[in-house]
Amino acid sequence: MSDTWAGHSHNPGRYEIRLKGHLGSRWAARFDGMTLTTRADGTTLIEGPVVDQAALHGLLRTLRDIGLPVLSVTQLESGHPEEPVTGPRRVRPAKQGEMAITAPSRAPMGSARKTAFVAGVLFTVTFVTSIPAALLLYTPVLDDANYIVGAGADAGVALGALLEVLLIIANVGTAVVLFPILKRQNEGLALGYVSARLVECTFIAIGIVSLLAVVTLRQDFAGAAGGDSGSFVTVGKSLVAVHDWTFLLGPGFVVGVGNGLILGYLMCRSGLVPRGMAVLGLIGGPLLCAAGIAVLFDVIEPGSGPQVIATAPEFVWELSLGIYLMVKGFKSSGIEHLQVDRRTVPTPRAVPTP
Repeated sequence: MSDTWAGHSHNPGRYEIRLKGHLGSRWAARFDGMTLTTRADGTTLIEGPVVDQAALHGLLRTLRDIGLPVLSVTQLESGHPEEPVTGPRRVRPAKQGEMAITAPSRAPMGSARKTAFVAGVLFTVTFVTSIPAALLLYTPVLDDANYIVGAGADAGVALGALLEVLLIIANVGTAVVLFPILKRQNEGLALGYVSARLVECTFIAIGIVSLLAVVTLRQDFAGAAGGDSGSFVTVGKSLVAVHDWTFLLGPGFVVGVGNGLILGYLMCRSGLVPRGMAVLGLIGGPLLCAAGIAVLFDVIEPGSGPQVIATAPEFVWELSLGIYLMVKGFKSSGIEHLQVDRRTVPTPRAVPTP
């Protein structure tokens, strides 16, 4: 590999890469957002935005995989307004078969780092909103069969419902924020993760509505003289049962598929987080699903010790993922890995020139 010109560190901006040989239009999909131009002198120009150092490395590696020699790399504009550009800054042209790559530099927080931080915050929000609702605010209506005909704690249930609405927003947010990153590893599975999050949120929403219906019926019973308390209690129990089943099928099962298996696999394969952490998701997901199936078929009781133990790895996986993304962000090696299209590409034997 040739020595590189390092008079300036890499900044975000537009780059022009000149290749020896003609690159057909069928390759355009591999360079999203960039323009390919074939020249009469037998070269190809690739021009477009390059967001950071990792993206530049990934782009050059992709060109190396295709098999065309890189003749020059030109930065057309600077990413910092306080650093005026009087002319294009060039990397010294590499010899045939070599590739000129600028030396790595420490750049400010890039888009990938911001994405990781936002995703980490949203994962943390899911814990902050779900735990108080499940363990504290919903307890009176879930544990007291006569809640619907008693004094009630409607304000607490309403607050729990509000927190779970925020939980739904955070759940969808994690999928939307991570999708552009995860689709570089496997677009189908990334879309599957988004779908799993939406299905989970649908179950949560049904559970919220069922408990709010209990509150409404309790208020109606309190204002109705001579109401049939037995009928109200039966309806209240039915609505609470609906909530319990939605909790089992949503957070208790679908989460194991989405956050556990799918997200764990994508993170493990991409290397965006430490492999051991991602493997925890691959372990926790199946355990959570198995516990949900066991409850469904009355093998174990809901909320029993075996179910809590089976839930623990998934709980630790999601919490550790949120904290890691906020503090550390994605691993740089994982980002560089995703810059390269991993599909097998045949290397052309020869590139005809006019």
